[in-house]
Amino acid sequence: MNKESDYIFGMHPVIEAIKAGKQIDKLLIKKGLRGELYHDLMIVVNDYDIPWQIVPQEKLDYITRKNHQGVIAWVSLIEYQNIENLLPALFEGGADPLVILLDSVSDVRNFGAIVRSAACFGAHAIIIPEKNSARITGDAVKTSAGALNTFPICRVKSTTRCISYLKESGLKVIAATEKSDTSVSKSNLSGPAVIILGSEDKGISRELLDASDLQVSIPILEEGVGSLNVSVSAGILLYEIQRQRG
Repeated sequence: MNKESDYIFGMHPVIEAIKAGKQIDKLLIKKGLRGELYHDLMIVVNDYDIPWQIVPQEKLDYITRKNHQGVIAWVSLIEYQNIENLLPALFEGGADPLVILLDSVSDVRNFGAIVRSAACFGAHAIIIPEKNSARITGDAVKTSAGALNTFPICRVKSTTRCISYLKESGLKVIAATEKSDTSVSKSNLSGPAVIILGSEDKGISRELLDASDLQVSIPILEEGVGSLNVSVSAGILLYEIQRQRG
């Protein structure tokens, strides 16, 4: 159930929050909304590049019965960073960048656990899409053991364009998929790299799989289990990368 402290609602409060520089995780707008204030809202949303979604009124009413005026926004608990600013700084500092791209990982506890592993095993950033991604909640921060307060999280409009940028910047694109016949322990994971981890139900999208330079899997001894939890897979992959890096 949503807590009122998690979100703000109403045209003026949302517009003022955006203008004040608050980073918005998610903005829901009622389908068919019109009027001068709606026009003002959309100008601000576009100026500040806020991710938004059109939804039926029933969805907004389910979140709150108060006068939301057709607009509800969730303010982010963290400050997102820009991968295009972060990556050059890593290279200039002499690091081999290691970043993780999460393709529609939606469970907040999985997300928090991945951030915790990333911080423990020396990754430099996690990239998430604006849409179809876990919202950063108090549960996510708790599961990360507080790592989300300091670990760089980058949010992008297009994961495919982001992967193209990372490849052009010299990063090897490694997709973790149980469908691969190549074991992670027998793969060369050294050098600058981005690890792609897929969603809990659908895995990695075809577009990102096609864009990868290498596809690896984690061997599972018990065939009936299927596949590992995405946060567990992240920890194993990151450990193997650091082992190879020495």
